[in-house]
Amino acid sequence: MIAWRSMGTGRLRTGLTMLGVVAGVAVVIVLIGLGNGLRAGYNATFALMGGGITIAEQTIPVPGANSARELTDVDEAALEQQRDPSVIKAVVPFVTGTGIMRYGTQSYLATIFGSREPGYMDIRDRQLEAGTLFTPEQYRAKARVVILGTKLVTALFGGNDQAAVGSNVLIGRFTFKVIGVLATAGDQDNIGFMPMTTGRTFLFGGAGIDNLGGIGVMAAGTDKVRPALDEIHTILDRQHQIKNPTERDYTTTSLINQVESTDRLLTLLTWFLVAVAGISLFVGTLGLANIMLVTVTERTSEIGIRKAIGARRSAILEQFLIESVAIAGVGGLFGVILGVALTLAGNQLLPRFAPQYGPPVVSIGAVVLAFAVSLVIGLVAGVYPARRASKMHPIVALRH
Repeated sequence: MIAWRSMGTGRLRTGLTMLGVVAGVAVVIVLIGLGNGLRAGYNATFALMGGGITIAEQTIPVPGANSARELTDVDEAALEQQRDPSVIKAVVPFVTGTGIMRYGTQSYLATIFGSREPGYMDIRDRQLEAGTLFTPEQYRAKARVVILGTKLVTALFGGNDQAAVGSNVLIGRFTFKVIGVLATAGDQDNIGFMPMTTGRTFLFGGAGIDNLGGIGVMAAGTDKVRPALDEIHTILDRQHQIKNPTERDYTTTSLINQVESTDRLLTLLTWFLVAVAGISLFVGTLGLANIMLVTVTERTSEIGIRKAIGARRSAILEQFLIESVAIAGVGGLFGVILGVALTLAGNQLLPRFAPQYGPPVVSIGAVVLAFAVSLVIGLVAGVYPARRASKMHPIVALRH
């Protein structure tokens, strides 16, 4: 009770001291929430792409190796049949080329991409903006249908998705019906996506051609990418009769290295944010310790009187420790409320102004940790002043 009355007596000083703890605890919760949000946003946006692997023909001559063999349907079939589903989730062949796409008086040099659906969409992490994807029936029937990237829609239809869907465009000398528009994906917005059977029949060499532009592979997870690469090498080395890995006539490309590097960077950023929050808490600790020393000095006479009438050292020690922990605890409670409120506000506002970043996420662990640290701060900041008060000689204290 004495500690609480003392806190009430110096309300302004107590309140200002609490502000340091409030700010430190709130900063901890907000920064950890931001770090968790960034990581969650990254995982949602890029982690899926990290599981994608592209197999292509080796275009650079390898000393001592045989001339490169093209990838074919037989290679894709071998991967599909011999893969371990727990390691390789999907195998998708594709063909590529370029062609002039025309609509009315407008034309554009497009990258034509023929593949299977939905495998391609999964591996490339692509979404539809408008329209529909081609169906298995259209794939088997070699239907002349195409899905456009946003750059093509802008060049040919002025960016009007609704005008594009249902229209007919010319690619070379053949007419294709636009059935959909792909959502934007940066450097892959100039593609015309169609069934691989259609591309082969009308644009890439005619019927009977089994060559592939490449093979896309989706690992069962980012942690399965390296086992998937090993499995691909085992199967294709056997298919291409390759004895020495340095003489492979195909290449495998994965984003896993970039994903892992970014993940390490995010981890480093998270620890940096925690360190900044720790510094703010340390400053709050120094401020509380300073105020407690001032309090002990101002109340030296009171300490002398209490000791003169029989107060034990433990009672004096307990009084000032309780006061210090109470200040820090109340400050920590308000800091938790402020930190959670700011994090929730950021969760609502950040997607509106910066949708590319993950919104802050309230971490229960961070809330508990921050409040517990605030109590520890009170204990640490109060130990020295309380011990100093408890060791005072009553005669010396009374003289003061």
